[in-house]
Amino acid sequence: MEKVSEEKPNSKGRLPTWTLQDFEIGKPLGRGKFGRVYLAREKKHKYIVALKVIFKQQLEKHNLHYQLRREIEIQSNLSHPNVLQIFGWFHDDERIFLILEYAARGELFKELRDLKYLSEKHAATGRLKIADFGWSVQSRTKRHTMCGTLDYLAPEIVENKAHDYTVDNWTLGILCYELLYGVPPFETESQVNTCKRIIKVDLNFPSTPHVSAEGKDLIRKLLVKDALKRLSLQRIVEHPWIVNNADPSGICNEGH
Repeated sequence: MEKVSEEKPNSKGRLPTWTLQDFEIGKPLGRGKFGRVYLAREKKHKYIVALKVIFKQQLEKHNLHYQLRREIEIQSNLSHPNVLQIFGWFHDDERIFLILEYAARGELFKELRDLKYLSEKHAATGRLKIADFGWSVQSRTKRHTMCGTLDYLAPEIVENKAHDYTVDNWTLGILCYELLYGVPPFETESQVNTCKRIIKVDLNFPSTPHVSAEGKDLIRKLLVKDALKRLSLQRIVEHPWIVNNADPSGICNEGH
């Protein structure tokens, strides 16, 4: 890849005012229901970015203006090596453009689809970046709204009960299971049955030699119905499975 300038586009939507003419558009990186993402290079500083293009007509049709505004506000105010940075945004008559940090290795779940499952060292490692904050909220109180992909929802959300940040600990357990086994733990052909399995915490581990007892133990301690008894973030990083498998550098070249 061509070396680019270290100077980045101005963040958080401040001046300069961007237009599409400020960028050279490259290959498509992905597409979704409301738009597409392209590799792009800012012409002045030669900085490589991902340009997310959202069609206004689709926002109007599905009434998603608030969700997009929330995504921009939350992501603009986060600064963390594991959060995909947003540098700014602009629009024309038909489209809204988000200028995003380019994650060169692509989506984690594309890698999972290609590999079928990850080794324990691969699953415990890697410098991941969280993106797409459209359904996120900034809150210090318990929430009562349901949103998100069903397979990852904690029992208290499925049962429409008050919930807080501990639902994220549950989701870590779901992700850990899915990375190691290739599928979410409570997945069924119907949403009704998936909900029933989540509420019952109907957890089963396929017989496979590549997942250790420590890996299963971590998952069990995260997928606990009582939110107060789920393993805390501090206890997660101290768990033997993480200690024995995670690479402190955050770099893992091992495949499956």
